[in-house]
Amino acid sequence: MAETKKIKTALVSVFHKDGLDELLKKLNEEGVKFLSTGGTQQFIESLGYECQKVEDVTTYPSILGGRVKTLHPKVFGGILGRRDNAGDREQMTHYDIPEIDLVVVDLYPFEQTVASRAAEQDIIEKIDIGGISLIRAAAKNFNDVVIVPSKAEYNVLLDIINKQGAETTKEQRRMFATRAFGVSSHYDTAIHAWFEK
Repeated sequence: MAETKKIKTALVSVFHKDGLDELLKKLNEEGVKFLSTGGTQQFIESLGYECQKVEDVTTYPSILGGRVKTLHPKVFGGILGRRDNAGDREQMTHYDIPEIDLVVVDLYPFEQTVASRAAEQDIIEKIDIGGISLIRAAAKNFNDVVIVPSKAEYNVLLDIINKQGAETTKEQRRMFATRAFGVSSHYDTAIHAWFEK
């Protein structure tokens, strides 16, 4: 049997909220705790679920006009920490880094912003930094973490949870990681193409 891991804490940071409510409902029913920022945190709370602010974990507010929210060792340590590595576990305890088992991201709509003929500054602000970093970190640590890299994957995880509860196999986590690197590759390719023009 493939190694299963339980989802206990989910970091949710999305641009598009549509279709997210059903997944959040199921995760909440399974006892998963939520961690989030800004508009996503308000959305989660508007559905009646408790949600810890990322800034309560990091002790830093969202800064630079929202450009820096999740980029912090307590967030990335919680995602990248190897659960079977004694040194990582020791450091996570020492620095009070919480384990994050699921990351749900939906990136800023860069391509749609370009297509809308927006001003250059607006296009640049739609280059997602935190989201893409969260995707890469969670996908890299697929051994321990589930990454949902776009709203297209919300229902994929929902189906899994409906069948087997808030647990995933390593094979399933690797499948999400593969899709995640596909999302980040496509995103960076689109940005690169825009800069080349």
